[in-house]
Amino acid sequence: MADLKWYALQTYSGHENKVQKNLEKLIQQRKLEEKISQVRIPTMEVAEMKNGKKKVTKKKLMPGYVLVEMDMDEDLRFMIQSLPSVSTFVGSKDGGPEPLSVDEVKNLFAETGEYKSEEPVSPRLLFKVGDNLKIIDGPFANFTGVVDEIFPDKGRLRVKVEIFGRSTPVELDYLQVKTEP
Repeated sequence: MADLKWYALQTYSGHENKVQKNLEKLIQQRKLEEKISQVRIPTMEVAEMKNGKKKVTKKKLMPGYVLVEMDMDEDLRFMIQSLPSVSTFVGSKDGGPEPLSVDEVKNLFAETGEYKSEEPVSPRLLFKVGDNLKIIDGPFANFTGVVDEIFPDKGRLRVKVEIFGRSTPVELDYLQVKTEP
C-alpha cells in the first residue's frame, strides 16, 4: 500500500457532503483506490432536549472540512482542488498541504467515537459541584440552582433548587440544564 496520510480539505461551508460524493466519484472514475483510501466528514452524535424528549442528531465536528486519507502527489492535489466547492488543503505557509499528525487523527476519531483505544477514555465533565445552573427543560424550567452531585455514568446531576424558600434537591439530565454566566 502507498504512503497514506490524513489531510484536511477545506470546503465551502455546507458543501461537505457534496465534496465527499464528488471525491468518491473521482476515485471510482480514475481508479484511485490505491492513492485515496478514505474520505470522511467528522461527525458526532449530539443529544438535545426538544419538548421534553431526548433527540439524538448528528452534528459536524468541523464544519467546512473533509478529511482525506491519501498518498499525496501534485497531480492528485490538483485534481482534488479542482473539484466544485473545494477551497484548498490545510497546509503550511509555503502553500503545500500538511498531513495531520497521528495524535490529531486519534483525537478527531476519538471525539467522533470511531477510534477505539486500549486505554479507557474518561468522559469530559461539563459541570462541577458548586456550578450555578439554569434549568432549561422540564417541570423546573427557568429555575436556577447549584450542582450538588454529578452522576457521569448516567449523564445526570443533582441540583439544589430554591422552591418556596427551601433548598430542594432535583435530579436532572445534563441536557436539561445550562451553566449560568
